[in-house]
Amino acid sequence: MRYFISAGEASGDLHASCLIRSLRQHDTDASFTFLGGDLMAAEAGTEPVVHYRDMAFMGFVDVVLNLRKVLGNLAAAKKALRDSGADCLILVDYPSFNLKLAEYAVSKLKIPVYYYISPKVWAWKEYRVKSIRRLVRRMFSILPFEVDFYRRHNYEISYVGNPSVNEVDAKLAALPGRVQFLADNGLDSRPVIALLPGSRVSEIKTNLKLMVEAASRFERFQPVIAAAPGVDKSVYDTVAPGVKRVAGQTFELVAMADAALVTSGTATLETALIGTPQVVAYRAVGSRLVYNLFKHILKVRFVSLPNLIMDREIVTELLLHQCTADNLAGRLAAIVGGGSQRPQMLDDYRRLRERLGTGDAADTAAAEIVADLRTLN
Repeated sequence: MRYFISAGEASGDLHASCLIRSLRQHDTDASFTFLGGDLMAAEAGTEPVVHYRDMAFMGFVDVVLNLRKVLGNLAAAKKALRDSGADCLILVDYPSFNLKLAEYAVSKLKIPVYYYISPKVWAWKEYRVKSIRRLVRRMFSILPFEVDFYRRHNYEISYVGNPSVNEVDAKLAALPGRVQFLADNGLDSRPVIALLPGSRVSEIKTNLKLMVEAASRFERFQPVIAAAPGVDKSVYDTVAPGVKRVAGQTFELVAMADAALVTSGTATLETALIGTPQVVAYRAVGSRLVYNLFKHILKVRFVSLPNLIMDREIVTELLLHQCTADNLAGRLAAIVGGGSQRPQMLDDYRRLRERLGTGDAADTAAAEIVADLRTLN
C-alpha cells in the first residue's frame, strides 16, 4: 500500500521514521511519500516533499510573517498527496498544518486519515477535538491520560505505548563511562548539575541566567549547559560567560548529571526516564502578566509531562514569575545528592515508567493501521 506521512518538526521526524520502519515490517509492499526530515528519508529511501526545517513556523506572528511560504507548503503537500495515489494519510502532531491537510484528504480524495501522536489539545485549543473527531479515522496516542480526555469528548482512541521509554533505554545502554565523558568535554570530577534552557534563543536568554545563578550556589557541583544545535555559541558566551557547556550531547549530559534544571517540554519526560532528579523551570518576559493570562487559557493543572502522566506533582514546576534564582536553588537543594526529596522523586520515576509501559509504540500503531486499511480494501 501507499502511505503519505506528514511530520512538521524534528521530534515528528524521529517518531515517523520509526513508524515507517514498522510499516515496512507489516506491509512488505509499502511505499512512502512524506513531509518530514532526514531520518524519515533514510527509512523511506526517498526525499521529503517539504523538509520540516522549511515548515518550522510557531505562533501567530511567525505564521503571518511567513504566510506565503506556509500556504506554498500546504499547496505542495496537497498536490503531492493527490499525485501519490496514497491509500491513507498519516499525521504526526503539528496540528495547524496537518488538520488542513486532513480536510483535503477526507473531503477531496476520500482517503482515511490516521493520527500518530496527538496534538496537545488537552492543554489549549480544545476546540480542535471536533475536527479530529470528524476527520481522523483512528488516533494513536503515546500519552495514557489522553485516552480519558478524548473519551470525555465521545471519541475513542488507542494508547500504543510511549516511544521515549525504549529510545531512552537504548541510549542508556550505549552511554560512555562517566570518567570518559567528563574528560572528553573538559569537565572536572565534581558532580554535574545539567542546565537545559531550551532550544530557542529567546528561551535561553530568559532562563539560562537564572539557572546558572541557582546552580552556582552549590560549590560541590559543576553547572554544565546543554547547548542546542543551531544556536550560535555567542548566545551562551553572552548570557553565561565562563560556564562549561556541551553541544549535541544533551542525553549524555543529563544521564551523567546528579540533578538537572529543565525548561518545560519533552526534555522533562526524557530526564525522568533517564532517572535524573529535576526541577522544571520556565521564565518569560512579563512573567506575572503572562501567568495570570495562561491561568485562564490552559486546561490542565500541570505543564510538564511527568506530572501530566501521573496526574500529580512528582517534579516541581517553577513557572514564569515563580521561577527565580532563590526558588530554583531551594528546590535544587532538596533533590541533589543527599537531598530530602530525592528518594521520593526516584521512586515516582519508577512508577512513571510502569504507567507508560514497555510496548513498541510505532510497531503497535503500524500493525493497527495496516490491519485497518486491509479491512477497507
